[in-house]
Amino acid sequence: MDHFRRIGALRRKLTRAGLPGLVVTHLPDLRYISGFTGSSAALAITSRAARLFTDGRYSAQAAEEVTAARVEIVSGAPSVAAVQWLAAQPGVDAAGFDASRATVAELAQWKAALPAHLRRAFLSVLPAPMVEQLRCVKDEDELALIIEAALAGCKLFEHVLSYIRPGLREIDVAAELEYQARLMGAEAMSFETIVASGVRSALPHGRATSALLPRRGFVTMDFGIILGGYCSDMTRTVYLGKPKAEERHTYNAVLEAQEAGLAAVSAGVSCGEVDEAARSVLRREGLAEAFSHSTGHGVGLEIHEPPRIGAGQMTRLRAGMVITIEPGVYLAGQYGIRIEDMVAVTPSGGQVLTPATKALIEL
Repeated sequence: MDHFRRIGALRRKLTRAGLPGLVVTHLPDLRYISGFTGSSAALAITSRAARLFTDGRYSAQAAEEVTAARVEIVSGAPSVAAVQWLAAQPGVDAAGFDASRATVAELAQWKAALPAHLRRAFLSVLPAPMVEQLRCVKDEDELALIIEAALAGCKLFEHVLSYIRPGLREIDVAAELEYQARLMGAEAMSFETIVASGVRSALPHGRATSALLPRRGFVTMDFGIILGGYCSDMTRTVYLGKPKAEERHTYNAVLEAQEAGLAAVSAGVSCGEVDEAARSVLRREGLAEAFSHSTGHGVGLEIHEPPRIGAGQMTRLRAGMVITIEPGVYLAGQYGIRIEDMVAVTPSGGQVLTPATKALIEL
């Protein structure tokens, strides 16, 4: 990862915004910009210097991981030290911060640490997150890690197909997925594994419980792993027993909607257009009201990143973005179905990163 290049890109954004300084506190942003993977740090950047502040627990780790910024070990809050350092730099009369990543208490702490004459105007809320915007488009190194994580997810799905049977608890299936993920080298799961079966499959975020898998019914599995800091995310819905004609029809409608969403992905297309491509299929089938969430989201160092693939979203896709396409239908008290792939946006389309089968599997 070229952190010097990333700091350079961030400096150019600062210059265009007319800001002489920036404090970065969100840990995924810090990792992206500096390479630091610890749990406590802040990064201060000006047009000439970049300094990462952390505490004594991370002396050796920061020295090893951070090459594009100077590291300073502090005993107090790293973000306070970063703000004070920025205020002491010649020519730095203002510093931006991302209000969505700072608490009211932190802001009060930062202001209290500044000289009295700077407390009112020195800290400036960024109109839009800066590092997050850079993170939206993945470079080759990032894409390679995401592809590896996504393919590992496909292998997990293939494995769990031979494990699932009626009478197992949902948490048994989740535990098997997570155990096998660890054996594959996953650092962690991207999020709490979702295994929702029978009537519980109608819960869009039905986290695994001690409920038993039914002899007949849908099982939705939504899971992902983290490799090299980067997340994967996929959902497949399978059937235990033999589905009724109406259940099969609904599954095929969700699959058609998902494929329509995938087909709409291309650089320059708005996120709202991709959402509408998927949603219109379900509307035609009279199922639009049963699709209760957005069609997808960005994925990277965090499981949910911009852009949001939702109704009316005007953001245009750019080559290098990685997004999910995951329409679903949820019929309360009956069943639910969701199918999700990760897709890398290309200049002329989308590359599906999770090629595991989406045909209706009957177990």
